[in-house]
Amino acid sequence: MTYCVALKLDRGLVFAADTRTNAGLDNVAVFKKLHVWEKADDRVITLLSAGNLAVTQAVVSLLSEHMSGTGENKTTLMNAETMFQVARLVGSAVRQVKDIDGEALAANADNFFVTFIMGGQIKGEEPRLFQIYAAGNFIEVSDDTPFLQIGEHKYGKPILDRVTRADMRLGEAAKMVLLSFDSTLRSNLSVGMPIDLMLYTKDSFSTDRHMRIEQNDAYFRKLSDGWSQKLREAFSDLDELDV
Repeated sequence: MTYCVALKLDRGLVFAADTRTNAGLDNVAVFKKLHVWEKADDRVITLLSAGNLAVTQAVVSLLSEHMSGTGENKTTLMNAETMFQVARLVGSAVRQVKDIDGEALAANADNFFVTFIMGGQIKGEEPRLFQIYAAGNFIEVSDDTPFLQIGEHKYGKPILDRVTRADMRLGEAAKMVLLSFDSTLRSNLSVGMPIDLMLYTKDSFSTDRHMRIEQNDAYFRKLSDGWSQKLREAFSDLDELDV
């Protein structure tokens, strides 16, 4: 399984994804699910993936191959004029892979189940964030709910619902996202570390704050232990049911 989350804030964007894949309890591996394309001083595009690993890798490879191909007036990640056009490109790549592999997957009782979160900024417009579905269609994040989740999201959603604000600092949002992952890791063994994390500052067109949080990361361990302690204290401070 997978857990990925992304936020669109006033100061920029935050992306995070786990790296665990498993085909049974004895077949666990680490694969990157956070992919980044950038063009200096022009654009940064980030894609988070969940679902069938072979399908998601095929979509990512197809998007990258299109950039190296030739063809006049061919739209790619590197020359699309808007993030909406980029979302259309990702959706088109999903449908193309489905046309190639969908029938074979169905014949072998495998599901063509994939979802993506795609976000970033192209010079001349604001940062934007989209969720792309297996049919290739997509939605854009709203001001009312400025975050998106895919994969095993239910355990990490409560803190996002309660704490997310559009005016958060990116470091503050990263703390919240890592706590969301901490809750998910404790409740679902199919989600696992390392965690890939990227903080994108609006109008920077830079991916310099792209990092991997390992199992023994000192900050993550301190955050997890401190959160557990604060929850126990808050629980103890609440009144008991009078029965």
